[in-house]
Amino acid sequence: MLGALALPVLSATTASAAPAAVSAAPASSCYDQPPLPYAVHAKAVTIRSKASSKSTALGVLYKSHKFSVAKKSGNWVFITDKSTGVRGWVSGTYVSRDIRMCLD
Repeated sequence: MLGALALPVLSATTASAAPAAVSAAPASSCYDQPPLPYAVHAKAVTIRSKASSKSTALGVLYKSHKFSVAKKSGNWVFITDKSTGVRGWVSGTYVSRDIRMCLD
């Protein structure tokens, strides 16, 4: 004699085909960010009154110091050191702009 096997009845629910609404903020691209500042990549660099190694020294910036560049002339950059207020020329050989890698 074969017995009847009773299985529980599962209620079927209908799944919604529409995905849940996601409120995403507008994606900010890495490229929309302002440029990074320049920094000293040598032990030290001298700030000069003119774009020449023979001009008057106005101050010194040390490794990793960050500053803004207003203009360039050949291999020299005219900087403003916001921490001291000193403005002058620095050899571009010893400084460079930090870069941002965009991985979007």
